[in-house]
Amino acid sequence: MNRDLLDKIKKLEESHLSLHVRSSSEKLGEILADDFFEIGSSGVMFDRKECMEKGVVLSDMTLHNYEIQLLSEDVVLSTYFIEDKTRDRNTLRSSIWKRIDGGWQLYFHQGTITQLQVKDVL
Repeated sequence: MNRDLLDKIKKLEESHLSLHVRSSSEKLGEILADDFFEIGSSGVMFDRKECMEKGVVLSDMTLHNYEIQLLSEDVVLSTYFIEDKTRDRNTLRSSIWKRIDGGWQLYFHQGTITQLQVKDVL
């Protein structure tokens, strides 16, 4: 696995989770691809426009067990575990990142609530 690519995508994922980015539609817009869509932990689907107009959940989240799989030269699947301290719940997450115009953007995201705890995944 290319460690530089893993580090780059992980840094983008962490920025996507940060309160600084999530509270700024401008910064969020830099990360989300034009055709971005998400299946939230509620089971509801959202697209880029909805995320930009309505905003996204602002939570204090910690990322664990980050892994990527290269699906093609320009597409990466990332999987990880999130400890959400604000909402006191944990999720298993997956994202698809695409290289678009020379940069990486988030194309798809899904979160699934889990009963697993941090101690279970470390």
